[in-house]
Amino acid sequence: MLRFLTAGESHGKGLTAIIEGLPAGLAITEEDINPMLRRRQRCYGRGTRMKKIEQDRVSISGGVRNGRTIGSPLALHIENKDWAIRKDRKATIKRVPRPGHADLAGAAKYRFDDIQDVIERASARETAIRTAVGATVIRLLSEFGLEILGHSVAIGKTTAKICKLPLSAMTKIVRQSPVYCADEESSTAMCAEIDAAREDGDTLGGIIEVCVANVPPGLGSYVHWDRKLDGRLAQAMLSVPSVKAMEFGSGVRNARRRGSKVHDPFKLHGGKIARTSNRAGGLEGGVTNGQNIIVRGFAKPISSLRKPLPSVNLKSKTVAKAPYVRSDVCVVPAITVVAEAMVAWIIAQSFVEKFGGDSIDEIRENFESSASGISFAE
Repeated sequence: MLRFLTAGESHGKGLTAIIEGLPAGLAITEEDINPMLRRRQRCYGRGTRMKKIEQDRVSISGGVRNGRTIGSPLALHIENKDWAIRKDRKATIKRVPRPGHADLAGAAKYRFDDIQDVIERASARETAIRTAVGATVIRLLSEFGLEILGHSVAIGKTTAKICKLPLSAMTKIVRQSPVYCADEESSTAMCAEIDAAREDGDTLGGIIEVCVANVPPGLGSYVHWDRKLDGRLAQAMLSVPSVKAMEFGSGVRNARRRGSKVHDPFKLHGGKIARTSNRAGGLEGGVTNGQNIIVRGFAKPISSLRKPLPSVNLKSKTVAKAPYVRSDVCVVPAITVVAEAMVAWIIAQSFVEKFGGDSIDEIRENFESSASGISFAE
């Protein structure tokens, strides 16, 4: 069973993750992880912290010997360079919550007198180490031919044209876009929207999509509610800060259509079962059906505004302006990376559940001998 825990605060010494359940024999190095950390940071719309202070790099401090996993827990760590800058500063107590952030709810839950105690862990900074975790299992999934890509579908009022290229070709385009969009024209327009919001002291949200290709059928289960893969993926997607809604395939549009226009008909292609569409997003009954998994997340604009919203002082009970904390204008491109990591984690969990073994070779043997008797067309 794959599981992980993270620890660390936004302005603490660093972020740590422990991954348990990785098979022995998986070749992995820090440079298999660092490129994904850079993608999370170096996209359009990020703030000065990403450019000047936090240059994230992971260190592997346990679970690997001679470049391969050895079956013990894998330990990952990312240093917060911000710590060295801030550790000698005198902390000021914060008592004015920002609307849309965890400030007020967290202070009420834990009875904190200082909202900064909430901010330290509720901050999206924690997603850096989750991205490292995701990069690790993406390396695992790649051993079995699975491909995964997160990309921007919409930012503000700009929506990208649908890209019908294979995932590998689409990935090359997305990697070249400053906002990780597969449509070059829309990419330029998205950057312009971000610039306009920055000029107005405002923030922008949008829609992201994660696609997973070459997914074997039969991951997940319909026998219990908490084993349904779509439910587990939904939790993972909604755990990403700012994501407030999600869908599989064309789930939102399907709610307004008749059934004859929703479900994906079967056909035969060279004696194998194929589909004429993928409106279900690769999942039926909580189980993968052999098609690409398509998951979308809908992200709200972040809550730190340069032109702040009205708030209150929790101690004096007086009206106040919400504080401005250095922040990003748009995190949609960064969310594509974090969501990619979280979707990869759930797929990897389900993959290991179905084909699991103590070593990568044992998993490969199980995977290669798992034919169901039903042939699916690619």
